[in-house]
Formats: sequence, structure tokens, C-alpha cells
Amino acid sequence: QVQLAESGGGLVQAGESLTLSCAASGSGFSIKFMGWHRQAPGKQRELVAVITSGGTITYADSVKGRFTMSRDNGKDTVYLQMKSLKPEGTAVYYCYVDVGVDGPYYCWGQGTQVTVSS
Repeated sequence: QVQLAESGGGLVQAGESLTLSCAASGSGFSIKFMGWHRQAPGKQRELVAVITSGGTITYADSVKGRFTMSRDNGKDTVYLQMKSLKPEGTAVYYCYVDVGVDGPYYCWGQGTQVTVSS
């Protein structure tokens, strides 16, 4: 069983920065992917960034150049540094991991609210 603990959300003004963190805990798992999705009010959940166990990072086009994802493998923790935040970045940000063995098996965090005021 994997538990994900997210932190770092909050209220900021447009142009400011926030850093989210997500720590995975539990036993008996191996992480293949770890990343962030977000869901804005009235919209579908969308990928923000994801990092593989090998360190390859993929970003959504909408955040490239402004968001930076990193991972502390020793702590099974990922960080999402968000700069130059825009009001359209207002959403609940969810951390997730893929710990599947024979196929994908996703576990999700409870989400952390990010609100960007204009």
C-alpha cells in the first residue's frame, strides 16, 4: 500500500511562485512514474508533469519553461517548483505514482489547492 502526502499549495498572486511536494510512503512497492496532475473547476484533470524512475521528465506545454519538477529518490519525494504562476493555474494539484508490476497501477494523493489571483 502506498500513501502520498502532498503539501505546498496556497493562495498567490499572478507572477508569484509556489513549490509543491509529494512524499510517497509505505512498503513493498517500486515506483515507475511519479508526477502531478491538476484539475481546474469545471474542467477535466490534466497532466502537469511526470518523472520516470530513470529521471526523464515530461511537462505539459502550458507549463514548460515555468514549472520544474525534481525528485529525491532516496526519500521517494517529488517537488514541483512553479514560477510565474497564472490565474489559469488555479486548480487542485494531485500527486500520483505508478507502482504497477505487470501493468499500470496508479495511486493518487488527496490533492492540494493552488489559487492564483489576478
